[in-house]
Amino acid sequence: MLSVLLSAELQLGYSDLSANLSKVGFYVPVYMGPRDSLELIAQMPNLEVVQLLTVGVDAALEYVPEHVSLCNAVGVHDASTAELAIALVLASLRGIDDFARAMPHGEWIHDRRSSLVDRNVLIIGAGGVGQAIAHRLIPFGAEVTLVARSQRPGVVASSELPSLLPEADIVVLAVPLNMHTSGLVDDSFLSRMREGSLLVNVARGGVVDTQALVRHAQQGRIRAALDVTDPEPLPPEHPLWRIPGVLISPHVGGNTSAFLPRARALVEQQISRWRSKDPLMHVVQR
Repeated sequence: MLSVLLSAELQLGYSDLSANLSKVGFYVPVYMGPRDSLELIAQMPNLEVVQLLTVGVDAALEYVPEHVSLCNAVGVHDASTAELAIALVLASLRGIDDFARAMPHGEWIHDRRSSLVDRNVLIIGAGGVGQAIAHRLIPFGAEVTLVARSQRPGVVASSELPSLLPEADIVVLAVPLNMHTSGLVDDSFLSRMREGSLLVNVARGGVVDTQALVRHAQQGRIRAALDVTDPEPLPPEHPLWRIPGVLISPHVGGNTSAFLPRARALVEQQISRWRSKDPLMHVVQR
């Protein structure tokens, strides 16, 4: 009988990393863990399922054979990532980062800042995270437009971006990293953004051309609030750290107290489905 192998942090009572890898049929790699946890897959000849604890699958694709079902963690991180997106927007608009830097110097910075009220917000990515961000923005009085590759009720097609970007005060990225989105936010994209607008990235660093972002931010054309970067972690000497108007958090969108309960529930459901040979949820099409 094939076994289950998952990281100890889930505390579900299954095998840990000392298990016999040749007997592993269901594997849950460590959440945002080292590459070693993915390289282990090559030592699992009878593996049937890899259940990730992330929504993005880009880091795992090269390690998971085609015959193995690869599942992501749709729904686990939506609320927490949306929460951070809102926090980044508000912190940037209201100058919370400036106030924090002024505190050690005892500076009282009293000036007028931007509000989220009446702002035009473009959310690129209409999946679970994008929808969750939109749901939380509306009570603030923002005008929200969701964008995806294809048009559907309540969602605008990405082909409309050239006309949408110049009208947006805030652009939020909430897309997966794939062949369609890699480098999506390039020099042309950034040039279309309104002067003084804010770019928020809670997607993947590779969605943005970092060099182009540095140029536009250094010129003061746009501001940026980033939970993800390319490269990642961002090296200490990287210019993004020191550009005024850029706020960076270290890829913590989904890493909150809400993570473990939701991750455990998903993994338990998936293990049950796998053992009973029922269809798995959130299987990634490759």
